[in-house]
Amino acid sequence: MNNHNSIFIHGLESSGHGFKGNYFRKYIPGILTPDLEPYMPNIAYQKLLEIRMGELNEILDQKENWNIIGSSFGGLMGALYSLKNPKNVRKLILLAPMLAVPELNPSKFNTINIPVVVYHGKNDDVISITPTKKRAGKLFSNLIYNIVDDDHMLHPTTESIKWAKLLDLKDKD
Repeated sequence: MNNHNSIFIHGLESSGHGFKGNYFRKYIPGILTPDLEPYMPNIAYQKLLEIRMGELNEILDQKENWNIIGSSFGGLMGALYSLKNPKNVRKLILLAPMLAVPELNPSKFNTINIPVVVYHGKNDDVISITPTKKRAGKLFSNLIYNIVDDDHMLHPTTESIKWAKLLDLKDKD
């Protein structure tokens, strides 16, 4: 059995039971895919972020040594948690992450050295690559930034990644 924990943090309008959540539950043993506070158009994203971060902290504070996979808005959440708690994070995987936002102003954080791998579709029409990549480079010193032939949803990319290898899962290939 591996000695680390894995969690998938869904995007703004998604849930832990969307395409990626279902995929990860099938291929990553024991992964958590929580349904966080639902998106409501009348709630500012900053308020939703505050609520969801409270939910996330409650889950992540129960264990250590996390593999965090965050998609879009979930990438923002995973990045925020990792920047504040780098000793609790083993690896951070970001899928089309929402990083170029005031909440992740590099002047508010020390650069962290945990392994961070980003996958960003070159056809992403939701989150722009250039400011996101620039921000990632300022926040994470151990960064691999993959620009892939995909869109914001990253469904083909999600299915093509060798997750067991990427997360160093010894007990599953």
